Amino acid sequence: MADPKFTPGEIAKIAWLTARMAKRGIASQTVHLGDLERKVDKVIDGARKREEQQRKPK
Repeated sequence: MADPKFTPGEIAKIAWLTARMAKRGIASQTVHLGDLERKVDKVIDGARKREEQQRKPK
């Protein structure tokens, strides 16, 4: 499924989480990133829901 258009807040949140993943990756190659990946997925899912609601006629 294609990614939705993100709001500036969603872009900032994804960028912040990606930076945290990179920081953890630098600290150790075997570190678990699942929690941060889930948070990014949650932001993307929220953007998809928001876009779907905006498309529905009122």
